[in-house]
Amino acid sequence: MRRLALALLALPAAVLARPLAAQDQPAPEVTIHTMVLMNGFHTSAKSNNSDLPQFAVLRDAGDSFPNAGLGATMRQTRVTARAFAGGVLGGDFSAEVDVDFWGGQQPSNGGRTFPLLRIRRAIGEMRWTRFRVLVGQEAPPIAELNPSSLGSLGLSSLSSSGNLWLWIPQVRATGEILAGTHAALELEGAVLAPTGYAAQGPFVTQPDRAEQTERPYLQGRLRFRFGAAGEIGLGGHYGWLSTTGDSLLQSKAVAATVRIPVGKALELRGEAFSGQALAGLGGGGIGQNFGLGGRPVRTRGGWAQLLILPSATVELGAMFGVDDPKDADLDPTTQRLKNQTWGPTCTGGPPRLSWASSIVASPPRTARGTRSSGT
Repeated sequence: MRRLALALLALPAAVLARPLAAQDQPAPEVTIHTMVLMNGFHTSAKSNNSDLPQFAVLRDAGDSFPNAGLGATMRQTRVTARAFAGGVLGGDFSAEVDVDFWGGQQPSNGGRTFPLLRIRRAIGEMRWTRFRVLVGQEAPPIAELNPSSLGSLGLSSLSSSGNLWLWIPQVRATGEILAGTHAALELEGAVLAPTGYAAQGPFVTQPDRAEQTERPYLQGRLRFRFGAAGEIGLGGHYGWLSTTGDSLLQSKAVAATVRIPVGKALELRGEAFSGQALAGLGGGGIGQNFGLGGRPVRTRGGWAQLLILPSATVELGAMFGVDDPKDADLDPTTQRLKNQTWGPTCTGGPPRLSWASSIVASPPRTARGTRSSGT
């Protein structure tokens, strides 16, 4: 058996450990940020997950107790560590590790009080004037933008309802094609670890349908940035999934993102995509890569969010998302045909308090959920 391992050496550790070559070189900076977040929740019907539902589920004959529920959890609490060192290889180096407690639940009589630690994002990035390289676990370049909500951090908001979000190990290069005073046009390319979105064992793992191809996922994006936070992006994704015999099935997509600030008090953001076999990017096709006869599930979807920012500490908004796989690819008796989520959001502080109410509709199933958060 041959084994090939790619190790990313801890460049920031080497930089931080060695003495400064010159007295005027800025000292490395390290910061740690903690968000202690308690989420209260209420669901009105059966769903795939009570404290952060993604889609509604039909009741079955074994459901003798009510499916509605009310409770609270701390597992979306986050800890983020950041490091920065200037003057490295003629540029600036930054690193970030972002963890929460959404790694599952340890079975115990403590109920929800034994969540497991999970790495959300872990990246190292070298940045020069017009070029940068990122190595680590980050959102897919073609769909890096996400809705804003404290009520849904363990899974990005509108997951399985039009948002391709999954943090995936990758190597990404970004270069500025054109740059002005207040705008820039960038071209990005990335090689990502293949993922089929299949559950792994608690410790020992095996290759999934994407990893069995021995080929990476490939993505590219053209992004136009303007103003302080505005951006418009257009990108593509291509990957492979194993099947019987020596042939491979394709995972592919085109996606567009937009974030448009309107003055200081209004912002519109969103994403749209079309493709097939997209579960590995964060539940596209509502988490279904394959349909009838093992064919790739074709799907299209997207989301939009309107944010109103009356002050620096208050955020009001409304969001809508939908993922609509092609019915002809699916078995209507066992597979999910469509999923959509909509509702208002509200965040204010300090302390930061958040409230979100959403309706998750997976025809013919519908569940209403309310989530409140405090930090």
